[in-house]
Amino acid sequence: MWQAVLIMFIAMSMIPAGDMAGKLLSVEQGVAPAFIAWSRFALGTVLVAPFVPRAAWRLLRDWRIWFRALLLASGIMSIQIALKTEPLSDVFAAFFIGPILSFALSALLLREPAGPMRTLLMLVGFCGVLLVVRPGFGGSANLGWAVLAGCFYGAYLTASRWLSHLGTPIELVFSQLFIATLVFLPLGLINLPTPSAAIAGLTLASAGFSMLGNLLLLFAYSRAVSTRLAPLVYFQLIAATGLGWAVFGDLPDALTWAGLALVIGGGLTSAALRR
Repeated sequence: MWQAVLIMFIAMSMIPAGDMAGKLLSVEQGVAPAFIAWSRFALGTVLVAPFVPRAAWRLLRDWRIWFRALLLASGIMSIQIALKTEPLSDVFAAFFIGPILSFALSALLLREPAGPMRTLLMLVGFCGVLLVVRPGFGGSANLGWAVLAGCFYGAYLTASRWLSHLGTPIELVFSQLFIATLVFLPLGLINLPTPSAAIAGLTLASAGFSMLGNLLLLFAYSRAVSTRLAPLVYFQLIAATGLGWAVFGDLPDALTWAGLALVIGGGLTSAALRR
């Protein structure tokens, strides 16, 4: 169990690190978010391809797999747009509306059980997101992209539960990466940056950290039950805050700290109730 916990902490640090590299690409190198998103999918496809069985190609004949992949692709595109102007911790806090929406969609569409206490905790997390975004009360309009990314991601999580029986995790990961690469190819080519060592390194880091983080996540879930590991997903918020402070000098204000506390506290308590 402790080995799985350590793997989860590493994975949850790598995912924000990939987004940090994407933010550096857009802020310091002037690379378009569309290219950052497309390159992440394209390089991820290359990294995963050697480990994918031929049976994975059959998944591409199912429209539901395309729908699921487009949800994820739209979410990644939206979060890259938000990262261009917003602090890493704020973007991740707003993005965490995703698990809240997934909870609601899973209860409504998949008929998964939702007790009153868990519903209350999800509302607490939603209030935390509102404290970060503060719509109409001094919050940045560009954080709306992070909220939109979270909505896409929440729908993606529900679709993943709906379609989990169609293939193995590695087959499903490959299908979503390949489809997103194909769909975003025109945008990626239109927004190709002028090559440089810095852009190449950050592009590789953005794709590599994200892919390794998600692969380690799957590896951790193969070693321990998901209900025990689920609370550790919220370590992404802590890692994003630390990376944002270390690299960009961004520290959340008092209301954002309060929002982060509500999102993390509600998520951890909800996950503990599932045990």
